[in-house]
Amino acid sequence: MIKKVRNQRIDTIFVLLIFCIFAVSVLMVLMLGASTYKNITEISRDGLDERAALSYIRTKAKNNDTDGGISIGTFRGLPALYFDEEVDSTPYRTMIYHFDGWVYELFSELGLDFLPEDGVRIIKTDDLFFEELDYGLIKIKSGTRELVIFPRSGITESLPEGPYEEGGLPL
Repeated sequence: MIKKVRNQRIDTIFVLLIFCIFAVSVLMVLMLGASTYKNITEISRDGLDERAALSYIRTKAKNNDTDGGISIGTFRGLPALYFDEEVDSTPYRTMIYHFDGWVYELFSELGLDFLPEDGVRIIKTDDLFFEELDYGLIKIKSGTRELVIFPRSGITESLPEGPYEEGGLPL
């Protein structure tokens, strides 16, 4: 009889021990999963901001791509992308630039003086860079993502022979 009670106690302790090990394992997996999910959403959010900024600029470039209408310059010492247009014989300029952690857009009559904070905040990003490449291509970089646009007026020299991918860029 004593042996039977002792076996039941050992069985009960063994079952409780296995249950505790299982509970701790489940908790560890849940904590690891929550941490991984948090990291993935942060990375995804950062990537989303970069993609949204570049998508906005791509759309702006497509809508304002006139002959000689897109160029790179500086606005108060900040790298800027210019979109020039003429409305009723008055020249206007839209500038896209990065200031204080945001992509800004400023539309004004050409020649007027403004400060960077006078523009409209578009989207929050860590950085935004513009670079003119060969053949008039313009490279725009935000974080780890890059966009290359090919303005109509960008062809300043003849393109090299060879295959081109969709969008006219050399392979």
